[in-house]
Amino acid sequence: MTPRLRQVLLLATFLPWCWLAMMVVHELGHVLAAWMTGGTVERVVLHPLAISRTDLGENPYPLVVSWAGAVVGCALPCFVWMITQVSRLSLAPFMRFFAGFCLVANGVYLGMGSWTGDGDAGDLIGAGAQVWHLVVFGVGAVAAGCWLWHGLGPSFGFRGNLERMTTRSVVIAATVLAVTVGLELILSPRG
Repeated sequence: MTPRLRQVLLLATFLPWCWLAMMVVHELGHVLAAWMTGGTVERVVLHPLAISRTDLGENPYPLVVSWAGAVVGCALPCFVWMITQVSRLSLAPFMRFFAGFCLVANGVYLGMGSWTGDGDAGDLIGAGAQVWHLVVFGVGAVAAGCWLWHGLGPSFGFRGNLERMTTRSVVIAATVLAVTVGLELILSPRG
């Protein structure tokens, strides 16, 4: 397998995993906040062919629960990246990219949602959040995510560093994606 093919395969498996895992940590934030505030979780949809969501029964603190998706969805990946960085683990660049991905995705989601009123942004505005809160969060999260991404090119084989793309990395990324998709297909309802 050529270095360029390894790079393409790595990106083709790692990026979809980032999307699926970002939705997992985002929904985890909603679930944890609901449980901590006395709410009830009726269903969590995590399916590879659906946009994730958490359906709640009772929700005494909708503002807290709505914010928790994006806040935990950004903070937890950053915390994991920092642990891998301090531990000098070889997967630190992957976790740094994932943390940046989560920051950008959640930032865009709430920032753009402040204008469209879709999803959590609509729930937040309905629960009393000001539009400018969502815009500030969105701009800040996207900026932080781009900052984390800055300088990661060589870790993913760009700028003449294709030798970093190993067959082992490709196999691990493909396996992690397959396991994530498999678990979501088995464990989560669709729709």
